[in-house]
Amino acid sequence: MIEHTTPLILGSSSPRRRQILETLSIPIRVIPAEADEIHRDGESPEEYLQRIVLDKLKSAAARVGTNPCGGLLVADTIVLRQRRILGKPKDLEDACRTLHALSGKAHEVHTRFAIAVPTNLSVPIHQQTVCTTVHFRSLTDDEIIRYATSGEGMDKAGAYAAQGLGSFAVERIDGSFSNVVGLPTCEVVLALLQTRLLLSFPP
Repeated sequence: MIEHTTPLILGSSSPRRRQILETLSIPIRVIPAEADEIHRDGESPEEYLQRIVLDKLKSAAARVGTNPCGGLLVADTIVLRQRRILGKPKDLEDACRTLHALSGKAHEVHTRFAIAVPTNLSVPIHQQTVCTTVHFRSLTDDEIIRYATSGEGMDKAGAYAAQGLGSFAVERIDGSFSNVVGLPTCEVVLALLQTRLLLSFPP
């Protein structure tokens, strides 16, 4: 059970996921997890997400050690445009290409998360993928270059941050906003309650 003495282990180095959980007043301890995030030939987006999340779970579970633990949460987020995964940009030119591809169109953001209990941290007791559709307005070449140069989206899938400067490009969001940021709060809280890792909410 998640308490201040036995916090939820967040197997992620994402400051955005950490901030989301802290905003929810859920006690956490961050133990970054590792996974081979290279997209394999013939691997569907769904298969890719499933593999990455399970690899992250096993990696984080192996690192918990003697740390007090009330449960383990890992997650991964991808951006899809016409079934193609748009990852983190390699450089400024790649960021501009990605933003051009998203300009004036709709794309999907998929976040998959997994939860494990302290008695068996390497095997998920709950897994779920949440999808949000994001509609971009049409962007000018100058806007794309200026935003890419800001550097905000260089470490983010899809090359933008909907919670930051990148919000200027977002015309409409269908679904969970926090899912686009990196963790669907509604679904995560419900899963923690259903697995009895949280007995009540707000904590």
